[in-house]
Amino acid sequence: MPATGALAKKAVRIDEILTSLYGRQEAEAGGDPLDTLVETILSQNTTDANSHRSYLALKKKYPRWERMLGEDPDKIARIIRSGGLAPMKARRILAALDFIRDTRRELDLGFLSRMSPADAEAWLGQMKGVGPKTRSIVLLFSLGMPAFPVDTHIHRVTRRLGLIGEKTSREGAQTELVKLVPKAEFYNFHINLIEHGRAVCRARNPQCEKCEISRLCKYYRNRRRA
Repeated sequence: MPATGALAKKAVRIDEILTSLYGRQEAEAGGDPLDTLVETILSQNTTDANSHRSYLALKKKYPRWERMLGEDPDKIARIIRSGGLAPMKARRILAALDFIRDTRRELDLGFLSRMSPADAEAWLGQMKGVGPKTRSIVLLFSLGMPAFPVDTHIHRVTRRLGLIGEKTSREGAQTELVKLVPKAEFYNFHINLIEHGRAVCRARNPQCEKCEISRLCKYYRNRRRA
């Protein structure tokens, strides 16, 4: 891997190009962090459409999360089945709600906004099934804190670009990318990488010839040599 300084310059240049293509994405933090936590757990290993459908079904049945406390996991699983892995997600959501209630005596995560990003992430990390990506999404999208969630698209695109190593895990990618991307660009770069992964740098049949950042791409260089 190139030196971190060179990779950081490369990341900044890619960010600039993607911003020129897809526009500057401005963070709109302020949503309920507990809602975000539940929806992000539902989003694990499924599409955005399926997870959002599951979330809306769950929210319709339980407008207040307090009403879910002590509920039968099988009942929750039936409600969220459209998102896949329903039994596991039901147990994780119920466990998270129990933990928050037992620790804070109320179902509210607003107190996290008064913590440092590191402390807020550490607190969320006490809950089983709330991994780095989930924690980062809550921090970035609800609390307006610097964090860089890595989803399937970001993992694929940054690996192809050579910003992370070929064998770097998603968790490892998150650790590496926060070192390369300026904090002020976390949200913008995150959203635009996802858009590029969907539109151009697809999992199958990536559109390398149409890609505006192909000259900076390790994957594209290797394809041309081959």
